Amino acid sequence: MDDNLIIHGDNLHALKALLPKYASRIKCIYIDPPYNTGNENWLYNDNVNSPLMQTWLEKHIPIDVEDLERHDKWLCMIWPRLHLLRELLSDDGVIFISIDDNEQHRLRMLMDEIFGEENFVSVITVRSTPGGRDYGGIARTHDYVIVYRKTLEAELNLIAAEAESSLPLTDEEGRFAIRELRNRNVKFNNLNRPNLYYPIYVNPDEPDENNLHKISLVKTEGWVEVFPLESQGIKTVWRWQQQTVFQNLNRNVMGKKKRDGNFQIVEKYRKDTKRERSILSDKDFRNERGTLTLKSIFAGQALFDYPKSDLLIKRLIELGTDKDGIVLDSFAGSGTTAHAVLALNKADGGNRKFILIECEEYADTITAERVRRVINGVENAKDETLRNGLGGSFTYCTLGEPIDEEGMLTGEALPTYEALANYIAYTATGSGAVTLHLPYIAKRKDYGFGETKHICFYLIYEPSLDFLESNASALDGARAEQIAKACKAKGKKAYVYAPQKFISQKELTEMGITFCQLPYNIYRIME
Repeated sequence: MDDNLIIHGDNLHALKALLPKYASRIKCIYIDPPYNTGNENWLYNDNVNSPLMQTWLEKHIPIDVEDLERHDKWLCMIWPRLHLLRELLSDDGVIFISIDDNEQHRLRMLMDEIFGEENFVSVITVRSTPGGRDYGGIARTHDYVIVYRKTLEAELNLIAAEAESSLPLTDEEGRFAIRELRNRNVKFNNLNRPNLYYPIYVNPDEPDENNLHKISLVKTEGWVEVFPLESQGIKTVWRWQQQTVFQNLNRNVMGKKKRDGNFQIVEKYRKDTKRERSILSDKDFRNERGTLTLKSIFAGQALFDYPKSDLLIKRLIELGTDKDGIVLDSFAGSGTTAHAVLALNKADGGNRKFILIECEEYADTITAERVRRVINGVENAKDETLRNGLGGSFTYCTLGEPIDEEGMLTGEALPTYEALANYIAYTATGSGAVTLHLPYIAKRKDYGFGETKHICFYLIYEPSLDFLESNASALDGARAEQIAKACKAKGKKAYVYAPQKFISQKELTEMGITFCQLPYNIYRIME
């Protein structure tokens, strides 16, 4: 990534546009979506008013499609965005979401469904408004930050300790402490996480000055084989995959002999650190701090309601990413996340990058303008660093016209077959890796339009609403068998894009076929 980005446009389309280049590359995501208090006017396209979607809702959901309650609309808005955010997040990445009581419990259920219950990390309570807001006689003084990781590879960073150094050991790189590499959570075991269950070999002889022993991932004669210990009759797993252990072999990961003579695998802490607490009550994290900071940047003007504190977001980014990570905020608001990234880079010499997405018209005049000012310096700012400028740069861009999904649903803006096939090919692979057969599509009754080394692509589509609403547009059993036979002969699997299917994905999986429903399931494929 060459530069920071601020994108003006609907974040659903913007997230899809980012997939080809940034899928599985974002280290840290922070979002502050609408809290759904009943007072917001969202500009986010949720597709719930389209005729085809309303027909589907009428058939499948026992709610009044003419008057969807605000919770249903909020869920329809946030659901596809969370799916896209997960696709963008790296395997060792984490996501922070600010929310209040209106949707906190529903958001947790969505996150459990999309990210997996096992990847829940914590709910951080932030004392955001000390005076409180009146809710039936109780002054509510807090908001929440929900924290999830993408996979078990992700770990939050420890933060600098305020107390005196408590690191007891020393090597050539400085002071350190150790902790066990085994994952103590018995939810994770050799059956559901087989990639984290493998042997590590320890040299039982010649410990170093800290009584730590060398290790290897390759079996060596005379060395001791160590697996994660059993706990409550369950075979637990390591916290790291083999590749990560290999990269830290005998530097940050070593063996330690226990009192009973057995060995364990341990990780070295390299700095004086502590774990974050689940309640953040520091006055610097309050919304008041965010309001005063924004006013100082814009010469006393109150341009934004309830902006988050830059120090709160800075703390979350510090927990969630390394010095070279990419940070994404798809509900950018006043630009606090960019401010926090630049401030953290200035403080520790990091090279973090940010991507901000904002759909409102103030994307340039407030979101981007704030970032311009903190980069160049804010005259009369109390903070000397902010007064001198945080440095950095960014590219401001407006989202181009996407393939119009709403138009596809209503039949008002149907792309040509070739345009949609090209769009799928680029989005799915992120490059021109698909060998296309578009000139011959009229002759191909199976709707195959291209292939890569391992995948054949099919698009059952014609630019006609009558066709899209008919059974002819469906992937049925006969068509699936034809596709499976053709792909098996080539030793490839198939991705079939179509408006509907008349066969279960379980059956399709057994045939080597992945079904992708139009227009929503067009995304990057990781071969």
